[in-house]
Parts: sequence; C-alpha cells; structure tokens
Amino acid sequence: MIFKQVFDIKTSTYTYLIASAKGREAIIIDPVIENVNEYIQLLKALDLKLVKVIDTHIHADHVTGASKLKQATSCATLMGEHTPADTVEIRVKDNEMINLDDLNIKSIYTPGHTSESYSFLLDNYLFSGDALLINGTGRTDFQNGNSKDSYHSIFDKLLTLPEDTLLYPGHDYNGKKVSTIGNEKKFNPRLQVKNVDEYIEIMSNLNLTKPDMMDSNVNRNILLGIN
Repeated sequence: MIFKQVFDIKTSTYTYLIASAKGREAIIIDPVIENVNEYIQLLKALDLKLVKVIDTHIHADHVTGASKLKQATSCATLMGEHTPADTVEIRVKDNEMINLDDLNIKSIYTPGHTSESYSFLLDNYLFSGDALLINGTGRTDFQNGNSKDSYHSIFDKLLTLPEDTLLYPGHDYNGKKVSTIGNEKKFNPRLQVKNVDEYIEIMSNLNLTKPDMMDSNVNRNILLGIN
C-alpha cells in the first residue's frame, strides 16, 4: 500500500492519498481545492491513477477539490448515501466495501458533526473525517449536527475498533498527525464521560466561533467545489 498525508496550513485540514502498489490505483480523501495541483503532482511522481475522490462530509471550513480533481483526472466522486450533494456519482451505505485493486475500504456512517458524516476504515487505518479528532471530537452545533448522534457514532462504532487501530483525522490544530483508538479512549478529554448526557453537556458548552466563509463553503461543497 502507498499512503501519503498532506496538510493544509490555512485550514489545518488533512488530506489522504491511498493507493495500491500492485495496480497503481489511488483514492484521495478530503481534498482541499487550493492544493489540487499538489495532489496531481504527487500522483504523477508516484505513477498513480486517481480513480476515486472521497469527501467524508460537507465541509464548512474549506472548499473541496473533488470537482477539480475529477476534471483533471476523470476520477469518480464518492460520499456516503446521506449526502445532500446531488452530483456525487457513487453513494455508499453504512458498512459497504469500496474496492481499490487489492485494497478494501469499509464505509462507516458516523453522523453527529454533520448529518451525512462518514468514516472510512482500511485494515487498521481509520480515516474519521471530523467525527473523531485527536484529543477532541467534531463540533455539533451546525449543519444538522447532533451531539447524541456524535456520542453513538464514536462510542458504539469507532471506539469498538481494536485499540491499535490508527486514527487519521480530518483536522488537527496542534501538529499531531496520528493517534490510536486506545489512546483516544484513555486520553481524549471529551470521551472521559459516563454517559451520553455528560457528552451532550460538554458539546453544548464549547462556545466555538463560526468558521470563516462557512455559508459560502457549504454551498460550494454541496456542488463538490464548483463556483
């Protein structure tokens, strides 16, 4: 397997490139539109063919590069079946498998941060989008977010994975690149709760500011990044 993690400094977004070393087919998860040329150069340098681009959810803090990548590479766009983006070509269901040559990626419906959020599991690599972050969880106060859904997505699905599962989040604001499910169980402050009510209380009192350009970003992302 070929694996690359690309960081967007402006929005602290992680984009992931995954490819089969055997067939040279690749996918990209959560691309940022300003970095599309960088992704294309990386694909060329590694002699890879991009076949799918995945967005874990409709982002509020950046514009997806999905449509721009499709225009450049003829790849297919993919999201979970709950997405409001009508132009997505492939819509996967909870627990559906996505095949990439000899690699198999499992889709996991993890609503809470947004109502359409999905995570993706490849062997012991978990790409959690904004559902579960390193020492945090995705905010639940906009885009049909729901703290109760977030709790159940995390505790009933993601935290039931083996503790050595590697956690690769959609963002990190403190320079951390990877964690494990075991570390998050032990040290993530938002997960040290006894029940769903305690989690909802934490999420209801974060008092976070609204992302810059949120409304514009969301509207463009529903169109997969097209103006």
